[in-house]
Amino acid sequence: MPSPILAIALLWALQCLGPTQIKTGIVGVDGVKPYNILILFFSLAYMAITLDITGVLQAAAFWVSNKGGSHGYKLYFYFYVLLTVLSIFLGNDPVILSGTAFLVYYTKVMELDPVSWLMSEFAAANTASMVLFVGNPTNVVICEGFAVNSAAFTAYTILPFLGCSVICLFALGVQFRKLKYIPRRLTVTEDLDVRSVLLDPIGACVGSALLGSCLILIIIVSFFHVDVWKISLPFAAAKFIYDLSWDHYRWAKNIPMLVPRPKRKRSDDMNSAVQQDIPSETTGTAGANRDVPKKITIKAAEKPDSTARTRSSALPSTLTESRTFVDEPNPLSPESIIGRLRSRYLAKHAKLAAHFPTFFTALPRLPFALVPFAFSQFILIEGLAHQGWIDVFSVWLVRASNRQMHPVIWLIGVLGVILCNCAGTNIGATILLTKIVRAAALGGPENRAAAIALAVASNIGAVSFTFSASLAGLLWRQILEQKGIFIRQRTFAYWNTRPLVVMTVVGLGIVSAEMAVLYR
Repeated sequence: MPSPILAIALLWALQCLGPTQIKTGIVGVDGVKPYNILILFFSLAYMAITLDITGVLQAAAFWVSNKGGSHGYKLYFYFYVLLTVLSIFLGNDPVILSGTAFLVYYTKVMELDPVSWLMSEFAAANTASMVLFVGNPTNVVICEGFAVNSAAFTAYTILPFLGCSVICLFALGVQFRKLKYIPRRLTVTEDLDVRSVLLDPIGACVGSALLGSCLILIIIVSFFHVDVWKISLPFAAAKFIYDLSWDHYRWAKNIPMLVPRPKRKRSDDMNSAVQQDIPSETTGTAGANRDVPKKITIKAAEKPDSTARTRSSALPSTLTESRTFVDEPNPLSPESIIGRLRSRYLAKHAKLAAHFPTFFTALPRLPFALVPFAFSQFILIEGLAHQGWIDVFSVWLVRASNRQMHPVIWLIGVLGVILCNCAGTNIGATILLTKIVRAAALGGPENRAAAIALAVASNIGAVSFTFSASLAGLLWRQILEQKGIFIRQRTFAYWNTRPLVVMTVVGLGIVSAEMAVLYR
């Protein structure tokens, strides 16, 4: 993620951009407010991740696995539908975080080829994120940049989503038709125990209610031109207060926290998919050893020359006396002070993590890398505008489309898919094309058509040729490598090509049909 920041530093040194462009890239201009987007995204991400920590997503996956039984194609279809539905309401990142870990272990236990199942998960999660404007940061950029309220956004994208989702499933089924990818029959001896992975049923109910209420209220207030972060942030704060209060109550009452229930069935082999992503210091019984933090041993580097030295002195009796002097560590030395501070910090962190496991499990999973990356993208685009390139690109768009609606749809849609791979993920591509369309001043209907085409392109564009086409792709690859599965760039592009092409044609075709009906 440091590349965009280094690019900004270089451009600033070359005087290609200045403090004004940096300020504008952070504060926003022309109705696009970067801080609004990031606060909204982080608020929803915290609620979605803490909901996942309760085990509700894993429980849903177990339930779907039981419904699919031993039928390979039925199970493949059920998982696709489950991941699609979850991604609509939770966004793609939480689903990829939880779903990828589960599928890795599921395919390992069932002795399946993981590629077909993982590619299906990645395509389903990124396609479904186009439905709600909070499903993907690119959707928020589009709604802010083109003044589209959230209800209208969903109304425009629901049909393209359905078309893309159905044709994507068909394309996946065709290219993975060999039995080694999706067997017709699976070896299933007994059902998975759904309740064993539901770590916090009460927290799951409260989290679902808060997230659902937040999404509904955001859709309602979007008609009144209220900044959506003013709605999402209080809900996230309420969830944060609830998490701390509920964890403290369970800690005080010695109630186990984030610990699986007794395993009774085939889930013995796959519960590790849940526990694998929970830090060890945040699991266990609430009251066990809570007053005695774990002993932390810090080994300092050995320094033979300073810690011990041997002196020999010749005695008159011609005997040689060997004496060893050991230097005690200086308690005021910088190394000793740093070591003690680090030890105290780790002990305090472990104690707090055992006391408040929900928050300390969610904290490292929040997408903090998105903050400098998103601001960098906005600043770089402002630098392009400052140098006049946005105006040049907008003139090219006007000439190529002749300000006609359907050429605009296909130009923006196809360019959006391509630029996701080479313009700093789908976020950079969306910001760039939004600025270009606004500068082109195409007109009301054409602007709206360009916005919806860009919404389709920025979401399905993540199912593309490079992992860096989206932050979700980078996250997905990182999780797989941690689990010991390495998918090469060429393999990723090969399996994504067919779904991407058919989704682009079908999705943009439906957008063209929608606009033809609405603006005929």
